Amino acid sequence: MLKNLIVDLQKLKNPKQAQNLSWFFKTGKGQYGEGDVFLGIKVPEQRKLVNKYYKEITFPEVQKLLNDKIHEYRLVGLLILVAQYEKADPKAKEAILKFYLRNTKNINNWDLVDLSAYKIVGNYLLDKDRKILYTLAKSKNLWEKRIGIISTFAFIRVNQFQDTLKIAEILLPDKHDLIHKAVGWMLREVGKRDQKTEEEFLDEYGTQMPRTMLRYAIEKFEESLRQSYLKK
Repeated sequence: MLKNLIVDLQKLKNPKQAQNLSWFFKTGKGQYGEGDVFLGIKVPEQRKLVNKYYKEITFPEVQKLLNDKIHEYRLVGLLILVAQYEKADPKAKEAILKFYLRNTKNINNWDLVDLSAYKIVGNYLLDKDRKILYTLAKSKNLWEKRIGIISTFAFIRVNQFQDTLKIAEILLPDKHDLIHKAVGWMLREVGKRDQKTEEEFLDEYGTQMPRTMLRYAIEKFEESLRQSYLKK
């Protein structure tokens, strides 16, 4: 089954699009996506293949996809896990979570994190202890830190904000632009549901926040309020 999936992926490759994606995802020497290889396949096309194959693909086959340097292989592998997770019973969901967390080294670009973390890790932890997210947030690995904060999107969607705010506080000193954007995005999502809670966080920490994080966080505020935070 894996061979058939790979054949279908290879049929969809687009060299021009691959070149654009390689630039967009910063694959140059010393950049965060260094070494990532793209086929140039758009996400909706990948999702069609996920729907076709996810019921038959096994963990060892997903592992082969996640170990591959080709970006789309890894993304399809993660989207297969998400699709399997959504249909799984509690025991199978736990197995998928553990498999996912064993593979954080392969979940190594921002789209890979953003399209999977909250749907697996965040969803699984909705009614469970969330210590693992704090461990991830304190990791030295960029992508584990991003998984830590993005996973809280599952909580935000059910109006649980405490862990997002605590992890955002942990990540305030982080130096990486991709963490600034992720934290700002999650704070913005809190504010879309409860602006007072976001404003209270910004009133306490706004002057400590990297500029990019702040801009992302206040993007949906009305202009005068947005400017007041920027001027602080």
